[in-house]
Amino acid sequence: MIQGNNQNNEPMRSVHTSNFPQILKQLKISVVISTYQAGKVIVLREDGEHINTHFRIYNKPMGIAANRERIAIGCASQIWELHNIPAVASKIEPLGRHDACYIPRNAHITGDIDIHEMSWGETDLWFVNTRFSCLCTLNIKYSFVPRWRPSFVTALTPEDRCHLNGLAMVNERPKYVTALGQTNTMGGWRRNKATGGILMDVDTEEIITTGLSMPHSPRWYDNRLWILESGNGSLATINSASGKLETVTTLPGFTRGIDFYGSLAFIGLSQVRETAVFSGIPLTERLKERICGIWVVNILTGKTIAFLRFEDAVQEIFAVQVLPNISFPEIIDWDEKLIASSYVLPDEALADVPQDRLSIEEL
Repeated sequence: MIQGNNQNNEPMRSVHTSNFPQILKQLKISVVISTYQAGKVIVLREDGEHINTHFRIYNKPMGIAANRERIAIGCASQIWELHNIPAVASKIEPLGRHDACYIPRNAHITGDIDIHEMSWGETDLWFVNTRFSCLCTLNIKYSFVPRWRPSFVTALTPEDRCHLNGLAMVNERPKYVTALGQTNTMGGWRRNKATGGILMDVDTEEIITTGLSMPHSPRWYDNRLWILESGNGSLATINSASGKLETVTTLPGFTRGIDFYGSLAFIGLSQVRETAVFSGIPLTERLKERICGIWVVNILTGKTIAFLRFEDAVQEIFAVQVLPNISFPEIIDWDEKLIASSYVLPDEALADVPQDRLSIEEL
């Protein structure tokens, strides 16, 4: 059974299977996704028999790194960092409904680096700088700090030489990356995008697998290496020793963005347009019509158990992140009046605040 989520007849409406809200409720989770094409960060929240799709405006949001305490959002020329302030959540209407509230704390100006995947490490936020073909961290003095790039890319230059895009962390350190080509010229990956994709080991510089179709979103989960072979619209595993790929399931869209919870994978699907970037890949040849949405797949069986499909305005998904033990979060963008009247202070300062004014949260 499919249920609608009309959003007051706005063009960003969606429909979903009737069991999707119950999955979120039973697992006590919500899901954050980004769509750079529509300029939105979207939160999927269980709301009775429906999923509430909560939209916030950002400038070309792509990579997202999220957990209970904070969210980083990579945008057109900056990275926003938001922190969860539970005391503010308790003040948001309807009272008692929200169990988290992420408020902007910092914005780091990176310049236009075509930022892709991001992940919190042990001490740093790591992100894929696609324009400069490298992995980076932040320092307040600089736009970005290059920390690693593929050995076949011989210069640090804004030429998108291999379309480095995906990042998998192991033990809070970068371990695996994906790129659309083993190329060293400006936009060189475009010439063989249908089968030129690679998976690479960051530590050893070894190219584990070649011949992939527009790979994205490598992940290490449940002692297995997962990957989205986007050009085929599939979820697959890769043997990190032999490089052998095994397809788990094929889905009706360009697979990009994934997170796991228990035995479930939450996967982003994009329609992808008939442009030079996406022409000639297996997916567009296999399917005349592709779907945009979030698909829930049982990783033990490869079967789809639920989905949410976007219609009209939302056509492409980039990042997908599960928020564990948070059912109904709020995310505040810069236009919210709440920012002007919410203050976060250290413990020692709270001692001087009158008790009747304590609607703020300790650091």
